[in-house]
Amino acid sequence: MAMAAALRREGKRLAPLISPLPIRSSPISPDQTLNGFRSISTQIVRNRMKSVKNIQKITKAMKMVAASKLRAVQTRAENSRGLWQPFTALLGDATSVDVKKNVIVTVSSDKGLCGGINSTSVKISRALSKLNAGPDKETKYVILGEKAKAQLIRDSKQDILLSLTELQKNPLNYTQVSVLADDILKNVEFDALRIVFNKFHSVVQFYPTVSTVLSPEIVERESESGGMLGELDSYEIEGGDSKSEILQNLSEFQFSCVMFNAVLENACSEQGARMSAMDSSSRNAGDMLDRLTLTYNRTRQASITTELIEIISGASALEG
Repeated sequence: MAMAAALRREGKRLAPLISPLPIRSSPISPDQTLNGFRSISTQIVRNRMKSVKNIQKITKAMKMVAASKLRAVQTRAENSRGLWQPFTALLGDATSVDVKKNVIVTVSSDKGLCGGINSTSVKISRALSKLNAGPDKETKYVILGEKAKAQLIRDSKQDILLSLTELQKNPLNYTQVSVLADDILKNVEFDALRIVFNKFHSVVQFYPTVSTVLSPEIVERESESGGMLGELDSYEIEGGDSKSEILQNLSEFQFSCVMFNAVLENACSEQGARMSAMDSSSRNAGDMLDRLTLTYNRTRQASITTELIEIISGASALEG
């Protein structure tokens, strides 16, 4: 009795000094159930499978919506190519003309989940800015679309002159784009406008493209110097308009036509890239669903086998 009382007193004295070890719970992956763990339940795997199925339904629906929008825009984009091609034949696409004031018009989308078309446009715009940099030169940006704005505003915020978003909220026509082009021409001083967009080729392929529109002064200078536009003087001018007025009208009309085609081509590329991205996401979700189904079946079979072994062992112990 005296010994037991002494042990109790000693235990009370040491109890505050002894702290229980913390119990850390770590998630157990489904693969560990195959190695003997039984902590995971089939309910967790079923919930994961349900989430993946829901994601797969969303990606398939987004692919169908993108396909429908692509069919609606593709015909208009192909028809719009006939607007700017005569200007290229007449005035050329002088991408290498050396000017002082460059304005880069970057065309992008307002929504994501469409691959890397927006990043491609931004990379080309930055490369053009570096290429045309110089001590007596300046390069500014006009941005169409929310995605390009979000990327260029990080390092070129002071160079952004104008930003327009939600262009594709409603189906665009030439009248709306010409109004946007007129606003840009009124608010921006330039020697050369360089429009960066993605030209649609197929659902899985698009080409980053740069179209250049020169100011009337630069066009007249190039034609007088016998450069790339030297053949412009061979055309006869009818009516009372002077050459500078005609060049002014041609430049404005060329910019609106190129802008209209660039917006439609980029919209086609966006929907095609979104179709490809959603198709890849649906296939990846299917592969993940197959792996989760295999894990679920193995976990359920392991649980059933363990319960059978316990029942048989108990019955054998009762018989013995």
